Amino acid sequence: MKIVSEEELQGHTSATIRGATEGFVGSVALAVPGFYYLSRRWAYYRALPLPLKVLPVVMVIAPCISIQAERRGLAYDRAQWTGAGKMELDKEAAEAEARWNALSTKEKVKSWAIQHQYSIILGSWALSIAAAGGIIARDKHQSLPQKVVQARMWAQGLTIGVLIAAGALTHTKRQDAVRHLPVDHSWQSLLEQQAIEEEERKTRLNALRQPTQASSIWTSPIA
Repeated sequence: MKIVSEEELQGHTSATIRGATEGFVGSVALAVPGFYYLSRRWAYYRALPLPLKVLPVVMVIAPCISIQAERRGLAYDRAQWTGAGKMELDKEAAEAEARWNALSTKEKVKSWAIQHQYSIILGSWALSIAAAGGIIARDKHQSLPQKVVQARMWAQGLTIGVLIAAGALTHTKRQDAVRHLPVDHSWQSLLEQQAIEEEERKTRLNALRQPTQASSIWTSPIA
């Protein structure tokens, strides 16, 4: 087990803060102009209470901060791996890339949808509520609260459909994983690589000791 040093902890913290800053700047650059655009162009948006106006901005900024911070932290952790651990990670990454390249277009789309199902669910909800809001906003016979409720109901209906589809994909993935469950031999490769590194270390130590021993023999006084 590797003992984490204080310097590594500080580096991880700095990487996480840098990622959070990047996520904040990028999301603000996207959300704030959208906020002002809707406020100027859409009368129904201007009529909303301030908390409801700010809610979409927060829903964009908060996930971007947390996701980018986690990505930077994980990237820093991977960069600290050395020796057998790094070789095993590189091997797994190469195998994953080879499996991805071997998939057909349909299988790639399916795999991508499974891996990003939560993003798809959230995005479909936001897109559906925006589309429903734009359509319902044209109805002049409904009040603003009624339009908000209608848009929310349409968005919930579509989101339920997406959730059902995501559940079906997840179930299919689990069945495929059970049928083609690979045997994990990574621990064997890791032990073998560690043994090789240990032998190389001993060889280097012996090579360093031999000149020292030889010099001590030549310089020792003859009894």
